[in-house]
This record gives sequence, structure tokens and C-alpha cells, in this order.
Amino acid sequence: MEAIEYTTPKTIAEAVQAMASAGDRARALAGGTDLLVQLRGGRRSADLVVDVKDIPELNEVSYNPQSGLTIGAAAPCYQIYANADVAANYPGLVDSASLIGSIQIQGRASLGGNLCNSAPSADAIPPMIAMGGVANIAGPNGTRQVAVEDFCTGPGRNVLESGELLVSINIPAPAPNSGANYLRFIPRNEMDIAVAGVGSAVVLDSSGQNFVSARIALASVAPTPVFAREAGDSLAGKAVSDESIEEAARLAMEAAVPITDMRGTVRQRIHLVGVLTRRTLNNAIRRARGEE
Repeated sequence: MEAIEYTTPKTIAEAVQAMASAGDRARALAGGTDLLVQLRGGRRSADLVVDVKDIPELNEVSYNPQSGLTIGAAAPCYQIYANADVAANYPGLVDSASLIGSIQIQGRASLGGNLCNSAPSADAIPPMIAMGGVANIAGPNGTRQVAVEDFCTGPGRNVLESGELLVSINIPAPAPNSGANYLRFIPRNEMDIAVAGVGSAVVLDSSGQNFVSARIALASVAPTPVFAREAGDSLAGKAVSDESIEEAARLAMEAAVPITDMRGTVRQRIHLVGVLTRRTLNNAIRRARGEE
């Protein structure tokens, strides 16, 4: 067992300084539900673990009707789905936050940690992509923002550079007549890794009968979470119909580039993307119409 230094900064500046001091050998710890398992199993190594749970900005969960939702990178899942503003305005986010691990895990795991772990199967990432989420990053060279769809670069890899830290995720305020939903398929009833997952978000016109815009994102069907841009764009300006939804599902299936592994085959995963895209779009439409 290697010796690992541990520090608990109280400000973003202190955390960035600590991360920069160890460079690529530093790891940020929010809930630790991924990192601690990886360190123990030898999948990751570190000289320094920077515990960010005591930094106020990283624990923020706040909603403003103009600027939208801010979720601190260390805010645990239970604070997401227990928040009345989030439940009322971002049910698609609640869909994913309530699926991550067990109730016990949700007391520690964070959406920010889910994003930084950058697993292709991450449940939190597709709905954040579908709802236009932006990652706020701090580092030795200042701050920057990266769209969530551009954050992951490979399995377990992302855009964070040496010394950088994810501070929060901002999700825009929901537009009128909008709705979102996330669904996954797993072999067991709970606490399993998605064979495939889909997050969809739609904006309808005032009649609720036509699409203004849509965004669709996929999990577990590529080396990174997938923003199926063409699938969502195909719905813009079209009537809400089985035909338009079926076309979006077809394009989402084309965006998937899965592999066959112990959890599923290529054929199964592509089929599931179509099924889940249709279901999430229909659920998002119902939410946009205020039917659920």
C-alpha cells in the first residue's frame, strides 16, 4: 500500500494550489465513491488526495429563474432530488440522481464526481448534456467553462488539465413548455451499470403540438457519453408525432458506436438506444405539456 498525502482545503484557491503542487499525481475527492474504490483496486494512483467537501462553492445547490441551476461539484445526489426547486424544474435530472448507486451511495456520490469520473456509462451525464449543462472549471491559469457534451474525452478521461478542479455545473433555466427525461436499461432491478441509457430534452410551442427544439444524449454506447446532435435537431419545427419521434430514434441509433461485452452486445445496445429514445422523448413531451 502506497502512502498518500491528504489535505482538506477550505477555498477554491487553496484547492487549486494543492492540486497544482502534485500535478498529475493529485486527485480531487468529493464523495469518494469512485476514487476510493479505484485507489484501493489499483486502477488509479495518487501522491495527494485533495478533499474538496469543505469548500462552500462546491456544495452549492441553488436555482434562479433567470440564470438557472448551479450544482456544486461535491453536492451529493440526495441534495439534488430532495431540493424542491430541482424537483419542480429539472425532473430529468432527478431521474438520474436517484439512479446512481444505492441510497447509501447517494448520500456521498455527486453529479460532479460522476462527470469527472467520465465513465461512458455514467447516468448523470446524458441528462446534463440534454439540458445544456456547462462545467465551471478553476485552475492555475484562472477559470473556464466547457459544455458538458465536450467534457469527456475517453473512458475515464476528460478535459481537466493539471491543477484544474471542477467547481460546479450550471444548467440553464428551463424554457416554457419544456421537459426532459432519462432512462437506462440494466440487467438487474437496481445498482447496476447501464447497458444503454438515453437522456432527452424537448421544447414545444405554446400549443404543445410542435417541437421547437430537442437535445438527445446517450450512455454506454461509445467510448464517451454521446451528444446525438442530429437526432435532436431532426425534431426542430416538426409536429409531435410517432413518425418524427421514430426518425429521431433512428438517428440516435446511428450515433451509437457500442462494443460487445459481458453486459450486452452491439446489436442489443443499438436496439435499446432506439427504444429508450422513443420512451424518453414521449416522457419529456408529457412533462412539457404538464401532464406529469
